[in-house]
Amino acid sequence: MIQIDDLQLAAALLNGTSLTAAARALDVTPPALSIRLRKLEATLGVTLASRTARRLSLTAEGERFARDASAMLAQLDSLCDSLRQDARQLTGTLRVSAPFGYGRQHIAPLIAEFARAHPALRLELELRETPWPDRHDADAIIHIGAVRDSSWIARTLASNERWLCASPAYLRTHGVPRTPRDVVRHSCICIRENNEDVTLWHVRPRSAGRGQRRAEQETLRIAPAYSTNDGVVARQWAEEGLGLVLRSEWDAAEAVSAGRLVRVLADWEFDSAPIVMLVPTRIGRTARVQALIEFLEDRIGKQAPSRGRPAAKRTPTRR
Repeated sequence: MIQIDDLQLAAALLNGTSLTAAARALDVTPPALSIRLRKLEATLGVTLASRTARRLSLTAEGERFARDASAMLAQLDSLCDSLRQDARQLTGTLRVSAPFGYGRQHIAPLIAEFARAHPALRLELELRETPWPDRHDADAIIHIGAVRDSSWIARTLASNERWLCASPAYLRTHGVPRTPRDVVRHSCICIRENNEDVTLWHVRPRSAGRGQRRAEQETLRIAPAYSTNDGVVARQWAEEGLGLVLRSEWDAAEAVSAGRLVRVLADWEFDSAPIVMLVPTRIGRTARVQALIEFLEDRIGKQAPSRGRPAAKRTPTRR
C-alpha cells in the first residue's frame, strides 16, 4: 500500500536534481532514500528513476507518479487548512522564491510582516539569480518580466517600466540622446538575466495610439560596453558615469529622485518587466498560499513605483 512517505519521496524526486538533493529535502541520508526508492519501485512494479553517480532522472512513469503525488499532498494540505479556518490560524511551511535584488529589498521585509501576522506559520525565503524556471519546491515564486511556457498561474503584483538612465556627469560629457537611434552611439550597460536577448531593445512613442505605436516601434541592437548579471551592479556603474543603463523602475526610481541618475528619452516607452507572482493551479492550493497572494497583491500594489512615481528630472544639456 502507498504511504504518505512514498508520496513525499516522489515529490522530493520531482523537485530535486539528484538523490542527494532529494535526501536533503526529506532530512534522510542518500543510502536510506535509495532503499526507500527501490522498495517503492518494487511495490509499484515500475522503474521510477534512472540514477547515476551525479544525477537522477525520472522516467515517464516516475514523472507521472511524482506529479500526481505532489497534487495529492497539496490536497491533503488544503484539507488540513480548511479544518483550521474556524481558528483563522495558518500553519505549516510556506516556501517563497524571489530574485536577489528585488527579493532582498522588497520581498524580505514583506515576508517578515506576513510572518508577524501568522506566528504559527513557518516561512522560508530563497533568493535566486533566476527563480523561474529553475526547478525547486517553492510554493510561490516572485518573478520580474514576461513568463513563457508556464503551467503555473501568473498574478501581476505591479507594473514595472524599464527606464533608460545615465548619470548627470556622463550626459554632460557625452551628450543627451534625443532619439532612440542616438542610443547606439553611446556606451551602454547591459544586464544579462532570464536568458533574454538583452542587447535587443524595443522602444515606442509613449503618447502614440495602439496602432500607431506598433507602426512607430523601433528596435535597437546594442553593442554593450559593459555587461553584468547583477542589476544593482549595472545601476551603480551607471551612477559612476560609465554609460546608459536600461533598468527596472523599482530599482532606478530612488536614484533618479536623488539625482544620481537622470532618466532620458522619457517620452519613449521600452518593454516593461511586470512584477508577477507565480503560484500553482487553483486545484489543491493551500490557504497559506492564498493568504500570501492577497497580502502581496495589497502591499506591493500600494508601494508600486508607478503609483507615486517621482517626477522625472530635467535632462541636463551638453556643455
